[in-house]
Amino acid sequence: MKIIKKDGTLEEYSEQKIINACSKAANRAMFNLTEKDYAAICSAVWDKLVENDLEDTEIYEMHNIVESVLEEHYPLVAKMYKEYRNYKKDFVHMMDKVYEQSQAIRYIGDKSNANTDSALVATKRSLIFNALNSELYKKFFLTHDEKQAAKDGYIYIHDRSARLDTWNCCLAKVGDIMKDGFEMGNIWYNEPNSLDTAFDVMGDIILSTAAQQYGGFTVPEVDKILEPYAEKSFEKYRKEYFDIIGEFERSNSSFDHLFTNAGDYANKKVYREFEQGWQGIEYKLNSVGSSRGDYAFITMTLGLATGRFGKMASISFLKVHSEGQGKRGFKRPVLFPKIVFLYDKELHGDGSEKYPNGDVFNAGIECSSKTMYPDWLSLTGKGYIPEMYKRYGKVVSPMGCRAFLSPWYERGGMEPIDENDIPVFEGRFNCGVVSLHLPMILAKARRESRDFYEILDYYLELTRGLHKRTMDYLGEMRASTNPVMFCEGGVYGGHLNPDDKIKSILPPMTISYGITALNELQELYNGKSIREDGEFALEVMQYIDSYVNRIKKEDNILYAVYGTPAETLCGLQVEQFRKIFGVVENVSDKSYVSNSFHCHVSEDISPIEKQDKEERFWNLFNGGKIQYCRYSLNYNTEAIKTLVLRAMDKGLYEGVNLALCYCEDCGHQQIEMDICPKCGSKMITKIDRMNGYLGFTRVHGDTRYNPAKNEEIKDRISM
Repeated sequence: MKIIKKDGTLEEYSEQKIINACSKAANRAMFNLTEKDYAAICSAVWDKLVENDLEDTEIYEMHNIVESVLEEHYPLVAKMYKEYRNYKKDFVHMMDKVYEQSQAIRYIGDKSNANTDSALVATKRSLIFNALNSELYKKFFLTHDEKQAAKDGYIYIHDRSARLDTWNCCLAKVGDIMKDGFEMGNIWYNEPNSLDTAFDVMGDIILSTAAQQYGGFTVPEVDKILEPYAEKSFEKYRKEYFDIIGEFERSNSSFDHLFTNAGDYANKKVYREFEQGWQGIEYKLNSVGSSRGDYAFITMTLGLATGRFGKMASISFLKVHSEGQGKRGFKRPVLFPKIVFLYDKELHGDGSEKYPNGDVFNAGIECSSKTMYPDWLSLTGKGYIPEMYKRYGKVVSPMGCRAFLSPWYERGGMEPIDENDIPVFEGRFNCGVVSLHLPMILAKARRESRDFYEILDYYLELTRGLHKRTMDYLGEMRASTNPVMFCEGGVYGGHLNPDDKIKSILPPMTISYGITALNELQELYNGKSIREDGEFALEVMQYIDSYVNRIKKEDNILYAVYGTPAETLCGLQVEQFRKIFGVVENVSDKSYVSNSFHCHVSEDISPIEKQDKEERFWNLFNGGKIQYCRYSLNYNTEAIKTLVLRAMDKGLYEGVNLALCYCEDCGHQQIEMDICPKCGSKMITKIDRMNGYLGFTRVHGDTRYNPAKNEEIKDRISM
């Protein structure tokens, strides 16, 4: 018997094609068909063909027969089979939707990410591709239940356009890549022999590799990375000094005197190289867009180096950043890299002279008071991150603005095999985030008169299945997709051959359950904010934390709980809630929801109370968190220092929030203004904290923030 194809050609009847089609439908329905089931399906199809006395059979009739057999015995699979049959019609609809989105991007722009400038041609191209990729992901990767949950708003799958192509945020082993040389773009880079070359090479690595992923790219302990190259430059300049003074002075001066002068000369030269290097890095990262359409989201951590050139690296960077970039009289801080100060109480203390790096600490406070960066990460307070540092001497730097890695031990994996097993953090990454919308889950439970935790379990398990398939899918990627990271040692275990699959290096990587609108969950529960109560919100987070700790051992996947920053999502979740449950006071009556576990931005509370209220949730979000307060202190460095030190004692990751405003016409700057008090201009550039990172609320009269986020900024009192 032959099958008559749509184009009229004939093809041999094949039971394997029936099995393949039914297998795809079963996978989409999350239904397991056994070999016995497949045999029964094929037999039933053949019986119907014989019964209908069909010889050469039209393909559409063949589909009808298979569908009718499935409907008799496997109705859910039949439904998926029918959907798959109609994919061409769906595809036309999908492409029409993508076309509409592309037209909007071309002529209106896009404000879903404050880190992109959608006026640029390269960004428009990337956004249009992302729109297509996002629709393809929804159509061909998600199950029916996952798609429905995402459409309704119970879950939000972040970065749909990229999550099957690459990974999310990472701690790149930039220092290891540079050491002894490496290959990038089919060109061999020798290890730098001077500081200025090290800056150039580091910049090349960052721009190339950060473009091959989405999310934040962190260069951990950059001061220690650059320290040995500064030493090389110092020796070069010291030699240069002796070459300059010539034979006459060399024979008529004491060696000690010459050595002192040579040291001073070389030190000044090295410091100048640091200044120029940091300025070059800031220029690159804020003007050269990556191939993915945005500016590379780079974070650099510093503060622990105690050698003269390590300290010089930190202090010079903080000084360059605090002075800003631009024309004389019109300088303002740049947005990238985000700087994170690694605080060690024994090393930094309160900044007094008795502490080895007190001067580095003071430079950081001065910089924060002017630019909001650096953010401050406690390594010696309370909690998980300080525990890793105090016990093992290991720094858990944030990936991007707020993501953190769970421990992975060199020999034992998730748990140390013995007391000598050591955790590793550098070179690891996150494979994506799916966020739960907890207020919607509570509202659904109440509407259906069901237990909240029963509904929550359903969405936790749904996300679990999605995460497992994502990890399996990513494992099939080849190392050649990002050779610097996978072949040249940029990630942990990253010395693969280009044709190797990356599955072998995925176990140490995390994948996250995101949490938004915890404040609105508490409001929906009993009409109180987490400032006023918070007990139910805390109970829910303890439940989720316990669940995640259990399943990561069952699945051998490093799941983590992540405090979602909710940029565009803060507005989308309100729209989704209203569509199903309407407008509820203090839950969906505003145009945005609170991000993560933070108090509502409109709460009129002091930074001290905000730290205390949010501290309760701190150790339940070890996959990603930041605590920030609005420091309405008018550049009062002593007050800022006091609040930062308080946060460091608590073990927090603290952001200093000041609204920074700059007049484009006369250069005047102050903390808050809409009209310049000096010249009356409305051409104000304003920098605010988006969530964990900074962005332009206004630049040349325009904003890169979406409407919901701008509404949130208007309401900010405590944030």
